[in-house]
Amino acid sequence: MTNLKDIKNRIQSVESTKKITRAMKMVAAAKVKKAESTVKMSRPFTNELNTMFKKLLNSVGSFSDLTLKIKTAVDNYPALLQVREVKTAGILVITSNKGLAGAYNANILKQTLKTVKEYNEKGIKTILFIVGQKGISSLKKKCKNFDCEIAKTYNAVANNPTGEGASVIVSDMAEYFVNQKIDKIEIITTRFKNMMSYFIENWEVLPLKDINTDHERLHDNIIEPLMEFLPDMHHILQKVVPMYIANIIYQALLEAQASELASRMTAMSAATNNAEKMLKDLSTEYNKTRQFAITQEIIEVVSGANAQIG
Repeated sequence: MTNLKDIKNRIQSVESTKKITRAMKMVAAAKVKKAESTVKMSRPFTNELNTMFKKLLNSVGSFSDLTLKIKTAVDNYPALLQVREVKTAGILVITSNKGLAGAYNANILKQTLKTVKEYNEKGIKTILFIVGQKGISSLKKKCKNFDCEIAKTYNAVANNPTGEGASVIVSDMAEYFVNQKIDKIEIITTRFKNMMSYFIENWEVLPLKDINTDHERLHDNIIEPLMEFLPDMHHILQKVVPMYIANIIYQALLEAQASELASRMTAMSAATNNAEKMLKDLSTEYNKTRQFAITQEIIEVVSGANAQIG
């Protein structure tokens, strides 16, 4: 039978683990409320920006102008809107820096490797831009088995999604796209649903597709308002295109952070409940073992006394 000391050590160990998981659950619960609020407030702006951006492109018609002053790749909006044969796909993978979030990171990595494999089967190479230490450390090893390479990695933005952080990612991916190192920009992230669930999604950013979708759905009697551009449409697009891409990446980062915190809260809640169950089982085992030891001692005393009398 198990030693009483061993059981007591196990009880102390489980109690220590329970304190940690409970604290992590409370921290995640406090953070996820703020993250959920941020995500829900940003979605209407993102949706409206996407709608306006499509209408803007439909009004412009032509995406080139030689008078533009182009200092960086992200300023070259005609090149960013260029559609060409996809030989290399650029994928932004969003994971977390920390673990203990259930299957959150594992599911994203699984989807990433599935996507890379599908592209490879079509003869398309993949270049990865990875957010989060969990994705970086795992994909550095697993990418060796596929036709893919890691171009850039980002750690800070995983913990603190900001517009500035999204702009840095946009600049890097735009440079690869404009220089034709990649022919497509895609994001693998999670769509936050509620505290208990999220969805893993692939967002296609560039090249743009179905630009005329909104206009095709309009009723014939509805007249679109006329758009005027100041100073001109090309300079407006030069500002709006990077803003559009950066906002999509920023939204993806916000959705991922909320999903990660919700997953961690759920995982830590389950771990705390399991610890309580283990403590209950160990306490029962400890009491049974202690009772058996006491009974055994009584039997030995009585046996010794009977031997002396006899």
